[in-house]
Amino acid sequence: MLASAPAILFFAAPTPAAADDAVAWSVAYTADVFAGASDDVSTHGRYLDNLDLMADVDLARAFGWQGMTLHAHVLNNSGAALNDDLGTLQGADNIEVSRQRLRLFEFWAEKAWEGGSVRAGLYDLNSEFYANESAGLLIASAFGIGSELAATGPNGPSIFPSTALAVRGHFDLGGQSSVSVAVLNAHAGVIGEPGSVDIEFDDGALIIGEYNWTGHTHFGLGAWGYTDQQDDIRDTDTFGDPISRNAYGFYATAERELWTNTSGFARVGVSDGDTTPYAGGWQAGLLFDEAIAARPSSQISIGAYQGALGDKYRANEVGAGVNVARAETGLEFTYSDQITPWLRVQPDLQLVLDPGGDRDRDNLWVFGLRFEVTPFAEREA
Repeated sequence: MLASAPAILFFAAPTPAAADDAVAWSVAYTADVFAGASDDVSTHGRYLDNLDLMADVDLARAFGWQGMTLHAHVLNNSGAALNDDLGTLQGADNIEVSRQRLRLFEFWAEKAWEGGSVRAGLYDLNSEFYANESAGLLIASAFGIGSELAATGPNGPSIFPSTALAVRGHFDLGGQSSVSVAVLNAHAGVIGEPGSVDIEFDDGALIIGEYNWTGHTHFGLGAWGYTDQQDDIRDTDTFGDPISRNAYGFYATAERELWTNTSGFARVGVSDGDTTPYAGGWQAGLLFDEAIAARPSSQISIGAYQGALGDKYRANEVGAGVNVARAETGLEFTYSDQITPWLRVQPDLQLVLDPGGDRDRDNLWVFGLRFEVTPFAEREA
C-alpha cells in the first residue's frame, strides 16, 4: 500500500538576490495519433497526449546558495491506452500510461561543486541512467530504458510516469571518466496518484551505479539491484506463495558520432530472469540530423530492439496454452521536422515481430503521427 502524501517543509530563506534570470521554465505539449494493423489486430486511431510543465530555480542567483538548483516537473497525461489494442509486451508509444492524471513527476534539489553533484527528491532514474541521447527521437517504449529493468519493482522503478524519492551522486574520476550512484525507493509513486509518495521505504530500495567514459565514443557500464528480495514469477513454496529471490541486473551502453550529422547507439542488458519476464534485451539505432539538406531541423532515426523472455516466463506462457516465442522484437523508422517555431511533426512507422511474445500472432504494423507543441521558448524570469 502506498503511503500518504509527505508533509511539506518550509525553510527560512535569505532575502532574494536582485536577479532577473533566477527561474527558467518551459511548457511542452505532445499529442500522438497511433493505430495498429495485422490479421489479428485492426484499430481505429487512438489519441494520447502528454503535457510537461518544468521550472528550474538557480538558488545561487535567487538566494545566494552557491551551487544549488531546484527542479520541478509537472506531468499530465490523458487519452487512450494504445497497447490495450496492440497487445505488445514492451509498448509502442513512450507517452502511454496506465492511469491518466496530473502528477508531480519530479521535484528535486541539487548541490553541485567542481567534480561532482548530489541530487535528492523525486527523481527520474532514466534521465541519467541507462540512457542514450541518440535514442531520444524514437517513440517505442523499449528505447527509453531496458525492458528487463523497466519491468521490475512493486510499482515499476522510478521512471516515467511515476518516480520515487531518491538520492543521486555524480562524481568525476579525472580524465574522461565518471561514476554515478543512486539509491531510490523501490516503490514508485508521486503526488497525484493513489497513495501519493511512499516515504516509508517498506519495500526497500533500488540501488544503481553506472560508470561512464566519455570520448569520441561514450561507453557506459551499469549494475542495479533491490535491497529487498522480490517475488519469483514462477516458483512457489509448499503454501503456494511465491519464493523470494534476489533481483539484479547489468547493462552496457555505447554511443558515438559515426560521421557528420550522424550518430549511433547500442546497448544490452541482462537480469536475474527470476523476478522479471525478461532475461535481457538489446536496443540499437541511428540518428541523422539535418537529414534533408533543405530542412535544417529535419531528423531521421531508425532503431531495433528485442526483449528476450526468461525461461520461467516462457514456462508460464506454455502452461497457459501460448505458443511462446523466445523474444519480442521491434523495428522503428521515424522522421521529425520543425514546421513552425512552435510546432514539430513526426510521422512514425513500427513493425513488431511475435507481438506479446506469441508465435501464433501475425507481425504487427504500427502507424503514428506525433505533434510537439512548444508555445513558449524557455523563459527566464
